[in-house]
Amino acid sequence: MHKAWLSLGSNLEPERHLRAALAELRARFGAVIASTAYRFPAVGFDGPDFINLAAGIDSDLDASGLNEWLHALEDRHGRRRDVARFSSRTLDIDIVLFDEAIIDGPGNLQVPRRELAETFVLKPLAEIAPDLRVPGDGRTLAELWSASPDRANVFERVAL
Repeated sequence: MHKAWLSLGSNLEPERHLRAALAELRARFGAVIASTAYRFPAVGFDGPDFINLAAGIDSDLDASGLNEWLHALEDRHGRRRDVARFSSRTLDIDIVLFDEAIIDGPGNLQVPRRELAETFVLKPLAEIAPDLRVPGDGRTLAELWSASPDRANVFERVAL
């Protein structure tokens, strides 16, 4: 079994898509550790705010297999891949950390995920796994969050 830490986000009917994604993760992988869901502004484009959260799962799939399964989940929820990379989406799920692995490819699979430096990924993940060390960096998620310029900001919590 592998431990995977995921970032989930949506800005098109986000509550509906994120609730459904968590239900599908539970149905496939069992127990899911889920953070609070937070509202964050869109990054990289002008668009509606995103709702983001983090989740931890135990997976019998390797990183590539899990990435493919997550893409299929996004696709089931209407994720479009024929639009600009930075655009609104029904569902976006990325593997941020996977065991203690450092992975670069195939395709868009990258662990640790670069977006870990973004508040919308780091804050929810540090909430549920503060003592987790980032491979290749060595710092814990709590240490990264405490060094974030956004750590003093208050972010709106969203009930799912």
